[in-house]
Amino acid sequence: MVDVSGHLGMALVWLASAWVVVDDPRTAAAFVAVGVPFGLLPDVDLYLRYVLPTVKHHGVFHTVVAVVAMTVVLAPVFAVALRALDARVGAVALPDAVSEGTTAFAGAAILVAGLAHVFTDVLSAPDTAEALEPFWPLYPHPLGIDVVYYDAPLVNYGLLAAGVALNVALWRWRTDR
Repeated sequence: MVDVSGHLGMALVWLASAWVVVDDPRTAAAFVAVGVPFGLLPDVDLYLRYVLPTVKHHGVFHTVVAVVAMTVVLAPVFAVALRALDARVGAVALPDAVSEGTTAFAGAAILVAGLAHVFTDVLSAPDTAEALEPFWPLYPHPLGIDVVYYDAPLVNYGLLAAGVALNVALWRWRTDR
């Protein structure tokens, strides 16, 4: 498992797809901004294990099923918060396309970032933790590639730098036309 900077970096890399798929650069920027914090979503198990001792890190919360379930719960809540913030202060300045489908927009951003986290842990988990079972319950077998080590600052900060650089480059590409 990579550290926080690595997870946020991988989320930025995955979320950067919005710059290519979405027509409006403001919408793509909003998608990246909304999604990036959710690059840490599966690590909610680190906090839940203090309340529920049976929860283990890299357990059920690090599966595609859990990320989808958390997305279904969080997307409407986050969409309401986005709309309220936009209406109250106008700081968000949601593009029209986002305002009309805020729940789907938020859900897509949360899902992409959460899945990026699971993918990153598949690449790195076995060095300090058990391999993940990301496709449980459909495929209840560990899957770990062990490419990245947890205490690899070059990889972690490199992922973060790559994610930022990719998004800045794509933003410039989309806005310089």
